[in-house]
Amino acid sequence: MILNHLWGLYAHPRQEWRAIERNHEGISSSLTHILLVALIPPICCYFASVHIGWSIGAGDLIRLTPESAQFMAVGMYFALIAAVFALAYLTHWMAKTFGANPQFSQALEVAAYSSTPMFMMGLATLYPQLWFVMLAALVAISYSVYLLYSGVPIIMNIHEDRGFIYASSVVTCGLVLLVAVMAASVILWGHGFGPTYIS
Repeated sequence: MILNHLWGLYAHPRQEWRAIERNHEGISSSLTHILLVALIPPICCYFASVHIGWSIGAGDLIRLTPESAQFMAVGMYFALIAAVFALAYLTHWMAKTFGANPQFSQALEVAAYSSTPMFMMGLATLYPQLWFVMLAALVAISYSVYLLYSGVPIIMNIHEDRGFIYASSVVTCGLVLLVAVMAASVILWGHGFGPTYIS
């Protein structure tokens, strides 16, 4: 079933990781999960930017033109998917260093399912207050890191001590990817691909 691990990752994460490890549904299942869950942030951000308006402290609401918001939403969608695949590649690449020998599908499962809270955080943008979205992002990142630490030893079939160091390396790679995506956004905005606001 599509998105069948979504509830389990929140209700009983360790048991859900073990279920994912037992079933190993393959790349197609992880890919379907990524493609569907990654739709949440772009769609919610588009709706908030065009129809609700962002509140950044005191002052008028900030809205984007539909065309500009659509362009940014599409870019966000593909950036999120690319970031998950990059994290999966780095997870797979580092595996031998920590005594694991996973298939790429296992690394993709770790990247896809541990990223889920960050994708679900997109729902918070439907209440587009900067303080609220930042708080939701902090909670989502914290839970993603927890999922990573709890899932790596199970999916990669390694001891928890070694899994902790492995997961710490993956977290570091994830933070580097996050900074890289933000830097790429700033560069693109500087070259004329920035948002167009409704005056």
